[in-house]
Order: sequence, then C-alpha cells, then structure tokens
Amino acid sequence: MHPLRKEKLPRHLAVIMDGNGRWAEKRSLDRVEGHRRGAESVRRIVRASREIGIPYLTLFAFSSENWSRPRLEVDALMILLQNYLETELQEMLENSIRLMAIGDLARLPKEVQAVLQETMKKTSQGKEMTLTLALSYGGRDDILQAVRRIMGHCGNGILKAEEITEELFSKYLWTHNLPDPDLLIRTSGEMRISNFFLWQMAYTEVYFTSTLWPDFSREEFIQALLSYQNRERRFGLTSEQIRVGSG
Repeated sequence: MHPLRKEKLPRHLAVIMDGNGRWAEKRSLDRVEGHRRGAESVRRIVRASREIGIPYLTLFAFSSENWSRPRLEVDALMILLQNYLETELQEMLENSIRLMAIGDLARLPKEVQAVLQETMKKTSQGKEMTLTLALSYGGRDDILQAVRRIMGHCGNGILKAEEITEELFSKYLWTHNLPDPDLLIRTSGEMRISNFFLWQMAYTEVYFTSTLWPDFSREEFIQALLSYQNRERRFGLTSEQIRVGSG
C-alpha cells in the first residue's frame, strides 16, 4: 500500500505526456506505434488518479503546434483520440468520471468533434473526477482569446477596464471551471512547459522525469505524488508564515 497522504494530494494534476515518438524510434517502430502505447499509459494514469482520489486531471494531449507535424501522424493521432473516447466511455461512466476538453476544438476533424461532444454530454454527471483533455491547446492562444473577449466586453460596455482583476481574467480562460494545477508532471526528460498553462501555473509544483510516456508506470506516478507531498508550498510567503498560519 503506498504511503500517500490523502490530505496532501494535488487537487488538480496536469500532465505533459511526452516521448511517444522517441519511444517508438528507439525500438525501430513507426511513431504511431509509440502513440498507441502512449494511449495505454493514459488509461493507466487515469485509473490510478481515480483510485487514489485526485479530483481534477488534465492531460496535454495535442498542442496547437502539433498541427505542424506530418499529415499522416496528425491523422493517426486524431483516429487514436476518437478510438480512445469510444472505448473508454463505459469506464468513465462506471467510475463517475466527467470528461471535459479545452483548446481550439473547432480545428479538430468534424467526426472527432462529434464523438468528443457526445462523450462529454454522456459523462457530464460524473462527480468523482474531472478528466480534461487539452486538445489543439496553446497557453498563448488561451491568453489571447481571453484578451479578445475581454476587449469585446469592454467595447460594448459590459466591462470597465478597472474591473479587470486576476480573478476576472481567469474566468475568460478555457480553464475557467478548473482550479489552477497544483502539480505538473512532464515525462521524457525535457525541462520546459512548452506553451502549456502559461497563466495557470504561476505557483504549480513541477516534476520532471526522463521516463518516456509509454513507460511511465503507476509506481513512478506514485513517486511523483510523494515528491509533491514532501514539498512546502509557500505561495510567496516565508516558511515561518506558513507554520504560524497553520498553527
């Protein structure tokens, strides 16, 4: 039994699932096979998160930059996404998991959009965990679309400039109904956030691992959570202030 403390679990966990292509190339396999194996890791980590009791899980599944990849790879990723939604629906329903999606979803193929919307509708009553897929998502795009909407509301008199606060700005982001992430896990050894949650991760703890995503196990997932639980989250305060405030 893992020694995780329920009271110190991240409320919102975000994951950059990196390394599928390199996993396949190391084995002289097609990159698409790496993405197929990566989908198995998605299933594994979603199940573990639900069992452990993490309320919000967001997976960076397809970035706005990923549209620039070779057409065959993009098409294969879209097929894998559609297959995942169709095959995992029953498990999401049985485990009270609500599916959401954020990003420029209009860029997704129409058939993928249809399956995605149907899956979100069918799982909308899920209360135990919210699984969010970041699809065609970019952090800068997220901020820009929020700015455009705010400017529109200022222009037609709905908003005044002096009313724009951090809290209000957050309500215009695609993540408006999600808490900011407490922990970000990134696999594959890359130590950057790659245009993901640029606004939302102001105080997010980060866990980097060299493990490629298809090899990311439940055991290492628990190790990442243990690492998080051993950190002191100060949010700009001193350690002494934190101790006094919790005393």
